[in-house]
Amino acid sequence: MNNSQTKHRSSKLISHANGKSLEEINGTVEVPRGKGFFRTLLAYSGPGALVAVGYMDPGNWSTSITGGQNFQYTLMTTILISSLIAMLLQNMAAKLGIVSEMDLAQAIRARTGKALGVVLWIMTELAIMATDIAEVIGAAIALNLLFHIPIIVAVFITVLDVMLLLLLTKVGFRKIEALVACLILVILFVFLYQVILSKPDWGAMLVGLIPSAKAVSQGPVVNGISPLTGSLGIIGATVMPHNLYLHSAISQTRKIDHTDYEDIKRTVRFSTWDSNIQLSLAFVVNSLLLIVGVAVFKNGAVQDSSFFGLYQALSDTSTLSNPILISVAKSGALSTLFAIALLASGQNSTITGTLTGQVIMEGFIHLKMPLWARRLITRLLSVLPVVLCVMLTAGESELKQHEAINMLMENSQVFLAFALPFSMLPLLIMTNSKVEMGAFRNALWTQILGWISVIGLTFLNLYNLPSTFRGFGIWSNQTATGLAYVTIIVILALLGWTIIDIMRGDKRLGAQQIKHKWEA
Repeated sequence: MNNSQTKHRSSKLISHANGKSLEEINGTVEVPRGKGFFRTLLAYSGPGALVAVGYMDPGNWSTSITGGQNFQYTLMTTILISSLIAMLLQNMAAKLGIVSEMDLAQAIRARTGKALGVVLWIMTELAIMATDIAEVIGAAIALNLLFHIPIIVAVFITVLDVMLLLLLTKVGFRKIEALVACLILVILFVFLYQVILSKPDWGAMLVGLIPSAKAVSQGPVVNGISPLTGSLGIIGATVMPHNLYLHSAISQTRKIDHTDYEDIKRTVRFSTWDSNIQLSLAFVVNSLLLIVGVAVFKNGAVQDSSFFGLYQALSDTSTLSNPILISVAKSGALSTLFAIALLASGQNSTITGTLTGQVIMEGFIHLKMPLWARRLITRLLSVLPVVLCVMLTAGESELKQHEAINMLMENSQVFLAFALPFSMLPLLIMTNSKVEMGAFRNALWTQILGWISVIGLTFLNLYNLPSTFRGFGIWSNQTATGLAYVTIIVILALLGWTIIDIMRGDKRLGAQQIKHKWEA
C-alpha cells in the first residue's frame, strides 16, 4: 500500500480492519530476556490491572455492600469462588491472545459465519453499554457528592472523559497501565482504611470464606433479597464478558518472538502471574466492600443502598458501628473518601470499556474508528437512559430518585447474564482445541474446572432470569415469568448455533492445517 492510500485510509472516521488486535499498541512493549523473576514480572505487569478494573467497577459496589448488610459474612465464599473462576477464565483469554495472535472476537469470527458474527457483535456491544451505564451513574454521583454539581449536569460532564482518553492515547500504553494501577490502589486504600477503623470480626470473616449451602439458600429473605439472590448479584457483577475480550487483546501488547516456543511459554507464564496478582487485589477490594457492609454500619442501618445512601450513611454518626468511625465521620473524611474511590472506579472503567469496544468492533465486523470517536458514541448512548431516569423522577422525593437511579444501574447489569455464555463457551472450546493452541491447549484439570465453571455460571444466570424479570415491576408476575422463559429458550438456541458453528470452524481450520503440511 502506498503512502497516499495509507493517508486516505487513516483520514476516514470508520475504516476497514482485518489486521492485528489493537494494532496501534500490539507488540509495542519491550520485555527483558534473561533477567531475574521480579524484573521480568514487572515488565509483563499491566494488562492484569486493566482487566481487574472490571471486577471492582461501580456495578460491584452495591451488591457487595448490600450482601454484607443483609447476610453478614455469609457471601464471602461467593466472592472467593467467583474470583477463582475469574482467574481461570482470564488466564484462558490471555493465553488465547498470546498463542493464537488473535483476540477472542477475531478467533470466534474466524470460525463462524457473517450472520452469527453480527449477532454476537450486537450482543456484546449492548453488554458494554450496560456496563457503561453503571460507570456513568457512579462517576456522575461522585461528581455530585464531591462538588455539588446537579446530577443531570454531572451526567453530561462524564461525556468529557473522552478528552482524558484522547490524552492517554498520546502518552503510551505503559503509562495507561500505570495510571490504572494507581487508581486501583486509591480504591484499595479507601476501603482498607475504613475497614481497619471498623475493627471487623476477622474470625467470622474467615469462616465466611468456607463454602456453605447458606450462601445459595432461598431463605431468610432480608429486605426482599435471599442469600441466593445476593450471590447471583455478586457473581453477575464480577464475571463480565467484556473482560475476556479485553484480556485476549491487551495480552498481545508485549513484544515476543512467535517462532520461539520458549518465548511464548515465558509470556504465558508471566501473563498468568500478572493476571492472578491483579485479580487477587480485586478479590481483596470486593471482600472489603462486603466487610464495609457488615462492620462499618450498624446491622440494618442502611435503608438506602444507592451510592447516595451509602455516602449519607458514612456521614451519619447514628448509622456507624463504633466510636472511632463516628469521630472520623464527623470530619467528613469517610464520606469524601468513598466519593473519591467511586470517581476513581468510574474513570478506570472508562479506559477499559473503550479498548474493549474497539476490540469487538474490529474482531466481529472488521470495522475500525478512532478511540475518542468510539468512546463518544458509546458514552452518549449510555447517557440517554440515565438522563431519562433523572427527568422522569424529577418530581419525586429524593429517596425515590435515588432508588430509581440505583434500580437502573442494577437492571442494566441484567444484560450481562445474556452475553456472558457467548464469550465463556467459545473461549473454553477454543483453548481446549489442539488446532488453535497446540502444546498450549488447556490441561485436563483446567478443562474439567472450565466446564464446571462455564456450565455453572450459565445455569445460575439463566436460573435467576424469571425473578429478575419479575423484579422490573413492568408486567404481571405471570407475564414476566413467561417472557423470561422465552428469553431463556432464545439464549439456548443462540448458544447452540454458536457452539455448532465454532466446532465446524475448528474442524475446517484443522483440515486446512493438515493440507498446508502436506503441501509443504
